[in-house]
Amino acid sequence: MRSDRTTTRRFAWAGRDYRIQTAATVVSGLGNAGAPIATAFAVLEGGGTVAEVGWVSAARLVPLVAFLLVGGALADRIPRHRVMAAANLFNALSQGVLAVLVLAGPAPLWALLLLSAAGGVGQAFYAPAAEGMIMEAVDPEHAGKAFSVYRMALNGSQIGGAALGGALTAAAGPGWVLALDAVGFAVAAGLRLLLRAAPGDRGPSGAGMLSELRSGWREFASRRWLWGVVLQFSVVMACISAVDSVYGAVAAEQRMGGARDWGLALSGFGIGMLAGGVLMTRWRPSRILLAGNHGVFLFALPALGLALHAPLPVLAGAMFVSGAGVTVFGVNWMLALQQEIPAAMFSRICAYDHLGSLALAPVGTALAGPAADALGLDGALWTCALVTLTLAAAVLVLPDVRRLRRAAVAPAAVGEPVPVG
Repeated sequence: MRSDRTTTRRFAWAGRDYRIQTAATVVSGLGNAGAPIATAFAVLEGGGTVAEVGWVSAARLVPLVAFLLVGGALADRIPRHRVMAAANLFNALSQGVLAVLVLAGPAPLWALLLLSAAGGVGQAFYAPAAEGMIMEAVDPEHAGKAFSVYRMALNGSQIGGAALGGALTAAAGPGWVLALDAVGFAVAAGLRLLLRAAPGDRGPSGAGMLSELRSGWREFASRRWLWGVVLQFSVVMACISAVDSVYGAVAAEQRMGGARDWGLALSGFGIGMLAGGVLMTRWRPSRILLAGNHGVFLFALPALGLALHAPLPVLAGAMFVSGAGVTVFGVNWMLALQQEIPAAMFSRICAYDHLGSLALAPVGTALAGPAADALGLDGALWTCALVTLTLAAAVLVLPDVRRLRRAAVAPAAVGEPVPVG
């Protein structure tokens, strides 16, 4: 009984909306972690090529990039939980249709492209709203711990989801994994409808959407550390997308045990993100952007492991360390955003962040096949790793990245009318 009371006091900062949002993220994350594995192997089992795997991945990313700004502006105008619930329902529908097509037989490439694109549209509206919502659910003094615990819950679901997705794809086929993803999105939408709008939450403003986007851009462009890191990530994410969405599945099919082994490797990545979350609940670096950028160097390890033909345990270890680096970066980056960005335009800044970071990801996945043809699979993997390491070093040229310090308490809580290092 004493243990229960101690646990309750330890998480007293985690209010109702924070718990609901975290639970919904875990539910949708279980299915979403396995969906990329299932989609890649749906293409390969239907006789698709490496290039076609890249095209299907790029088809999701193109509308994601195209609609992010609209999603961010919308989430700064109306209650964020409604935007998130609607996006989840849309994703449930698109993934459900995709599952039916894959279960019925080899899905035609055009259908895979179209439904993958639909999933990207839903994510474009969900992502900017989600980042604002989770941070407005806790007090600024608990922001680091809250986002670390949130990432631990999300990453825990990805561990199970990747392992389950790989095993279920190998045992029953990719269609059932996609069906579970659709169910997870539907359940998450229902949970998010239970969330409450924050006091003083946004409503339609007198300014038009284009005017609001322009003000968000001015806020974004005025901070060198912000656009510098986003510019770095625009190229890094193109490399990561090629490795995770294309090269990993192809290497697993050619050199390892197929979907099952790639799912286990991705589980190592998820466990690493979970370990990074534990670290970040205790580590409070003063120079948050510098600490976060240390994690970016670790992003190159999966590509290095695949290029070196590492056995599965070694590859899983590389994925583990890389996953820890992702969480170290993500928590410090979100702290920097919450500390420095006004709440009234938080979702718009997140949208510009996502837009810049993902702008080249469709190019990376679409060109993954031609790059592998030109350089060989190993040559393409080495290129991705070296580019990532070079850019992680290059961003340190910016003084603000090296010097931006954690405030004792963030100046204002995200979600008040006026506020990932």
